[in-house]
Amino acid sequence: MFIAGGTDLLPNLKRRQFDVTSLISLNAIDWGPDVEGDARTGMKISAGATLHEIARHRMVLAGYRALSQACGAVSTPQIRYMGTLGGNLLVDPRCNYYNQTQAWRKAAGFCMKKDGDICLVAPSSPRCWAVSSSDSAPVAVALNAELTLQGVAGSRRVRAADFYRDDGIEYTTRRPDEVVRAVNLPRTKLTMTSAYWKLRRRPAFDFPILGVAVALDWEDGAVSAARGALGAVGSRPVEISTSLDPLVGKNPDEELIAAVAEASDKRSRPLDNTDLNHYWRKRMTKVYIERALRDVCGLEPLGGRLSAQLKPVAEIGAR
Repeated sequence: MFIAGGTDLLPNLKRRQFDVTSLISLNAIDWGPDVEGDARTGMKISAGATLHEIARHRMVLAGYRALSQACGAVSTPQIRYMGTLGGNLLVDPRCNYYNQTQAWRKAAGFCMKKDGDICLVAPSSPRCWAVSSSDSAPVAVALNAELTLQGVAGSRRVRAADFYRDDGIEYTTRRPDEVVRAVNLPRTKLTMTSAYWKLRRRPAFDFPILGVAVALDWEDGAVSAARGALGAVGSRPVEISTSLDPLVGKNPDEELIAAVAEASDKRSRPLDNTDLNHYWRKRMTKVYIERALRDVCGLEPLGGRLSAQLKPVAEIGAR
């Protein structure tokens, strides 16, 4: 297997979730500049750039704020100093029955993701329902990003929306010999605002149990295009862009945002295989979509001034 920062791979190896005979380090690769371009020309971000660098980079913050917020919300500062953007995009889908020690999994009965033949979440299902737990993946989808993949046969570009599969085991279209080399963000001719909101038990370092990424293009004070994606509610990022269509052509007010958030959470179908109660997580989807939309529309947060716990992480760290 390939290893860059190793912040997801190494803990999984310790739990014997992967059987690997050798690790191939990517650290000797000349990734090129960490960040090239800006929002007017389009931006190219190296897959080897650390999450810390992206969270604090002023050009990323200025043009693609949601990506800075997502990278700044990953785990702890120590992990963000080591973890890479490419690695976070490829975080192995997680599940309460899978992300345990080998002894625990053996006692409970192995699942199909490793050593077993059934999904312990949905025993009658022919597929694995492990949950996409990457913070950057839904943002890449919402920002219409493209990924550059490099392999034996050469390089190719694929839309982030087409990169992920709805399967907890074969969760990407990446071939075994390929590595993610760069993330390409399209230029924005118009004014764009974006945001990423993350729900987790412990705001200091937990994986997401819900992620909401939204991006709005503006023209003459009205929304000209709206895109969004949910993380941690399925085996891949779940697009909600069509549900945001009522915002187009309008300067959204509180009533419209609340109505759109109410309709947009229909795509969220969390299962009982991550932290906290899945019924509560389903109810929180609407709340966090509404918070994210108010954020990108410049409206006061619900309930007035937010506590530090609820503020987007990148903003706290940038003070």
